[in-house]
Amino acid sequence: MEIGVTTFVETTPDVKTGKTISHAERIREVVEEIVLADEVGLDVFGVGEHHRKDYAASAPAIILAAAASKTKRIQLTSAVTVLSSDDPVRVYQDFATIDAISNGRAEIMAGRGSFIESFPLFGYDLKDYNELFDEKLELLLQINENEIVNWQGKHRPAIQNRGVYPRPEKGKLPIWIASGGTPQSVAKAGIRGLPLVLAIIGGSPLHFALLVQLYKQAAKESGHDVSKLTVASHSHGFVADTTEEAVEKFFPPTQYAMNVLGRERGWAPYTKETFDHARSLEGALYCGDPETVAEKIIFLRKNVGIERFMLHVPVGSMPHEDVMRSIELLGKEVAPRVRAEIERWEKEEGKQ
Repeated sequence: MEIGVTTFVETTPDVKTGKTISHAERIREVVEEIVLADEVGLDVFGVGEHHRKDYAASAPAIILAAAASKTKRIQLTSAVTVLSSDDPVRVYQDFATIDAISNGRAEIMAGRGSFIESFPLFGYDLKDYNELFDEKLELLLQINENEIVNWQGKHRPAIQNRGVYPRPEKGKLPIWIASGGTPQSVAKAGIRGLPLVLAIIGGSPLHFALLVQLYKQAAKESGHDVSKLTVASHSHGFVADTTEEAVEKFFPPTQYAMNVLGRERGWAPYTKETFDHARSLEGALYCGDPETVAEKIIFLRKNVGIERFMLHVPVGSMPHEDVMRSIELLGKEVAPRVRAEIERWEKEEGKQ
């Protein structure tokens, strides 16, 4: 059971002071957060790509590269790379470079992107949303398999007998498919035999169990070894020394950020009742003391089949020291609890 962190490098106004941290300062903070995550024994850290004022990470690969030489063990991944509006050749080169700096710890998490700002920014038409992703994913996978590439598509100039460098130290990069939970995207990931990341950020995580089954069935029917495929999740949350402290610190910035997005997308207002319901055992918010958060992650593994859990913290801007403390607790207290219980549970399951 792997445990880690994701961030979008948020720069929303502080709900108490009204002040907004600069993009530069927040980026430097995130590098420190990645270093700490490595020091406390977490398995993975992901940085998501956005192209808007309230998120500072338009170039996650550069942030991850900055952390690569300062860390020793942690996997470094995008969360996600908006592949539809990017160039697969450059994406591969960027992450192969991170792989070299980190001694083989780079991953790519490819997604269509639920935020669409990158499409007009880079000159793509949203009517090609799905077609762009499918075509560019095929190119990215071909580059991963072959040093010399011959490829022709509709949305990018052809490549004729050209090499793509540098190559990863271990031969290939891990390439994950990120999904918001549509059956079509989950099935496609299984058919391709690629590891899957589910964004479990609302409703009941139990509803995703059927999607995990669909993914594994699609992989099996396509001839892939299901035992070698991993299912991960990315969920909002925050760990503090007590649940009361976690709620007090995490709710206000989360409410602010969710309501900003809600106004853009036509969601209902994000209320304290919404927040508290999501904190329940079967909810999608992992907010509380270490014991509470560990219990929820264990519940997710046993009932949904998630083998990598990534806590997305923070959702709206929070003091850097609070985020650092949350990462510290996740690595030192939550992760050991989860790993010990999953190891015990798997041994018991194996005896039956």
